[in-house]
Amino acid sequence: MATPSTGLPAGVTVELRQTRADVAFRQAAVEVRNATAEPLVVADVSVADPRFAAPAERVVDRASRIAPGASVDVRVQLADVACDVPDEAAATVTLHYRWGEDDAEAVATVPIVDAVPFVAALHANECLQAEAERSARVAFGRFTPSPPGEPARLEMVVTPTAGTGALRIVGIRETNLLTTPDVEDSVHPLDIDQTGPDRSAATVELPILPARCDAHAVQEDKRGTVFRVLVEVDGRAGSFDLAATPELRGEILGWIAEWCGF
Repeated sequence: MATPSTGLPAGVTVELRQTRADVAFRQAAVEVRNATAEPLVVADVSVADPRFAAPAERVVDRASRIAPGASVDVRVQLADVACDVPDEAAATVTLHYRWGEDDAEAVATVPIVDAVPFVAALHANECLQAEAERSARVAFGRFTPSPPGEPARLEMVVTPTAGTGALRIVGIRETNLLTTPDVEDSVHPLDIDQTGPDRSAATVELPILPARCDAHAVQEDKRGTVFRVLVEVDGRAGSFDLAATPELRGEILGWIAEWCGF
């Protein structure tokens, strides 16, 4: 049975981070750093933050051994956002661990911050998306590849919902890998109105082109298929991320490779 603890051993610190690879999967990493002279074994990890509807739990169910002077990133899956709390809030992390020669498992709950702040922005963006979805849901549909030199086609599907909000989709921002022939200040302009009782579904074909043909950049891509949708919700301007599914991401990256002649 785990033994409750008042805190972590002196020299053990934690930080919450989100890398580019985590964004599309809505994950984050708890960096556990062991600056002690003894090995540290970390099992269950859970981050509680009132801006999320449930704690963020460890993705892989296994223990991590952290040697003295080393650190480990423990990935956690973020829950849905809770939009009835401020964008700024305090979070804690609970770790089940063993340290040094002690075979007994201890449990510590300590404050944790995102060292390179991302939670507040994620919370604001996803709550704006939830407000937008009172009028319509936005998703990517079919992808149609193209031969080199011509734009491919990516469907953006807008489906009305039963809510009563006012929504205009005004644009979609290019990514580090993808652009459009008529991009203006990094934005492909749109004018999709989903306000009022006469809303109807809309499918827009986005013409897309590779923004670059750097094989190294494509192979190590993390955010190239995560688009930013620009909207006006009840007259308030904002934006939220719209990520391609893993299957769609694979199709697009495969097309870039052929289009660029890798």
